[in-house]
Amino acid sequence: MFQGIYVAIATPFHDDGSFDETACRKHVERLVAAGVHGIIPAGTTGESPTLTDDEKAVLFRVCLEAAAGKAKVVAGAGTNATAKSVKAVERAQRAGVDGVLSVCPYYNKPTQAGLIAHFRALADVGLPVMIYNIPGRTAINMTAESLAKAAEHPRIVAVKEASGTVGATADLKKLAPQLDVLSGDDGLFLPCLTVGGDGVVSVAANVAPAEMVALWDAWRRNDAHAAAAVNARLQPLFRALFVETNPIPVKAAMRLLGYFGKTMRLPMTEAVPATCDGLAKAMRGLGLLS
Repeated sequence: MFQGIYVAIATPFHDDGSFDETACRKHVERLVAAGVHGIIPAGTTGESPTLTDDEKAVLFRVCLEAAAGKAKVVAGAGTNATAKSVKAVERAQRAGVDGVLSVCPYYNKPTQAGLIAHFRALADVGLPVMIYNIPGRTAINMTAESLAKAAEHPRIVAVKEASGTVGATADLKKLAPQLDVLSGDDGLFLPCLTVGGDGVVSVAANVAPAEMVALWDAWRRNDAHAAAAVNARLQPLFRALFVETNPIPVKAAMRLLGYFGKTMRLPMTEAVPATCDGLAKAMRGLGLLS
């Protein structure tokens, strides 16, 4: 259901800190024109902890309108409380999105049984669910066994796997082959494809969408050499986008491209000059900047 290049989109803000609807619409239209398969608003890259429910509703509407049915819209809808997460999924459902991305509950460190019950409750709402496993931010790793158990629910259809290991994708595809498993790490996208992965939830695709689509297309036509070549060209960008906490570098990259303003919402701060210099170098290497 969810395969290919899914973009965890950054959220543009005006200088006064308010949501920049016009810039967001243009950004999504650009991504869709480049051939991406899906858009994920209100994820970590979108500074979701700082967005209000009202802002998310507008964001989802803008993304749906701009995607115009040419790419799926999977809304970020996860908290560390099941009841609150259910309400977030219900709001996303009312917006008309194609599915939700929901992170493992953070900070309170539930057991594996708690994680399974949490995601099944979200899936009961009625939308397809992509589980987001990222222990580096949540302090809990959902095991392949638990993910497979949760996926016995027919509406748990995908996993964004960001535990940092290719083996996690291989294990999950063995235990639950019906699940779409997308890399949560741009740098591991191609390695995950080699063990059965189904795509990526990408930060880099905000900056270089056509290049990410080219990597996917090369792999799908069984041209591993071409896929490896594109992947090699993208490595400097992958590294530059994570020298500071995401989404600080990607917002700086979007500013360098002229698409976004410079505004971040605290506690996120602007990229330091060294980060911007590294991004500019990587982007020039890809022909994205003159």
